[in-house]
Amino acid sequence: MTDIIVIGGGIAGLSVAARLSETANVLVLEAEGSLGYHASGRSAALIEQNYGAPSVQALNGASFGYLQTNGYLSPRGLLLIARSHERDAFEKDVATLGTEPVTVAEALALVPILDARKVALAAYHTEALDIDTDRLLQDFARTVRRSGGRVETGRRVESINYANGEWKVTCGEEQFHAPTLINAAGAWADTIAEMAGVEPLHIVPHRRSVARIPAPGGHDVGKWPIFFGVGETWYAKPDAGFLLVSPADEDPVEPHDAWAEDLTLAEGLARYEEVVTEPVTQLQSSWAGLRSFAPDRTLVLGRDPVKPEFVWCAGQGGYGFQTAPAASTLLADLVLGKTPGIDADVVVALTPDRLR
Repeated sequence: MTDIIVIGGGIAGLSVAARLSETANVLVLEAEGSLGYHASGRSAALIEQNYGAPSVQALNGASFGYLQTNGYLSPRGLLLIARSHERDAFEKDVATLGTEPVTVAEALALVPILDARKVALAAYHTEALDIDTDRLLQDFARTVRRSGGRVETGRRVESINYANGEWKVTCGEEQFHAPTLINAAGAWADTIAEMAGVEPLHIVPHRRSVARIPAPGGHDVGKWPIFFGVGETWYAKPDAGFLLVSPADEDPVEPHDAWAEDLTLAEGLARYEEVVTEPVTQLQSSWAGLRSFAPDRTLVLGRDPVKPEFVWCAGQGGYGFQTAPAASTLLADLVLGKTPGIDADVVVALTPDRLR
């Protein structure tokens, strides 16, 4: 007997399934042939506790201990840079991100390809850390299976019906039944809601593109921080001996298997090249992911106020991995009728009731 069906095998769905599997029989249905195929598999893999709305920051902080204690974090650091005419935007970002101003010489010591003739302002802090996203994802999946739950891939949902106190989810010729349904479908969250006869919450996917380039100038980039332009108009991050450069685009799109637009990548690479001494001469690869946001740009966690048998676990935006430990614990508490351990004001800011 399945107690809970979770639709979506990304970090959101797998983390909440793992929490619930300790007391309930859980089934995870993932449409693609592998787990974390869409947004989770295309993450920047970073935790920055000062990133996001206040409710997101609360989840970041509540997740940090779990991620650190279980060995999912490694040093990275964050460097913010600006040109002289960007001082106002720079000071705003410094305040938001909690970084400390450093000299241009100190910035060059961290990222030696920065152009000292163009970079006028810099700020840094050490508390931005890499997350071992694949291990975190797979560990949550293993927890579900060890607890007797199931994680099934290649299960594309075709219809959802509710009758006689249970959901019937149809995937091809297979039908699955459970009294509780959790919508962790990422970019397809509103689509799943509509299939289930639940009013959507206007969760919109936004494309984020990335280019992978060889290490600039043959440098060993492994210990470089992630470095940003002000206003997050681009960023660059080391990745297994290469450098990821993103235009930090955020274009609203329909849910789909995203790809990077050539023009968007070119614009982002041009912004990056403006402040470095090494031009981009080769593109190793490129891709895009979908970061899905509710209208107020914070997560949606909890039972639907009209159809409480339908549970939202959506709107993670770019915060899925860094909030997953706390977000999944909170949602499991709400589903199981327990009092959440997180501040009540944060819970209210995350529940779907706010969007009705």
